[in-house]
Amino acid sequence: MQQLLGEYDCKIDDKGRMRLPSGLISQLGERESYVFVINRGFEKCMMLYPEEVWERITNEINQLNLYSKKNRDFVRYFYRGANKVTMDGADRILVAKRLLEYAGVEKDVILSAYNDRIEIWAKEEYDRMLDEEPDDFSDLADDVLGKGPSLI
Repeated sequence: MQQLLGEYDCKIDDKGRMRLPSGLISQLGERESYVFVINRGFEKCMMLYPEEVWERITNEINQLNLYSKKNRDFVRYFYRGANKVTMDGADRILVAKRLLEYAGVEKDVILSAYNDRIEIWAKEEYDRMLDEEPDDFSDLADDVLGKGPSLI
């Protein structure tokens, strides 16, 4: 799968459907059908995974020792709200009402695509997150990447 990139402004209609932007769809490659899994993100957003990415991630998660309470808690939180969704002929997916409520989404959303997944944020929450950007991004980069070989 090709790396996904970009920020996209979208809207949720009254039925909870969201049209995926053509620029994002083109990055997914030609397919007979587009199937995703959507669930709660680590922050106050939703995550949209192409089905093959979801399967790879869940194969790792399913290896966790469920006799450990910390592992069980993580598995419960990770799978909570997960739904399989298929893009319809109008390039829309249906987002569950509970997920919309979790992320505080009413109408306007921002899709933030990176690596192999897509975050779905309420526009106001996304803007708030960006306002909390660190004063010195280079310090954060040093903390995260400074200990190993240069990736940038």
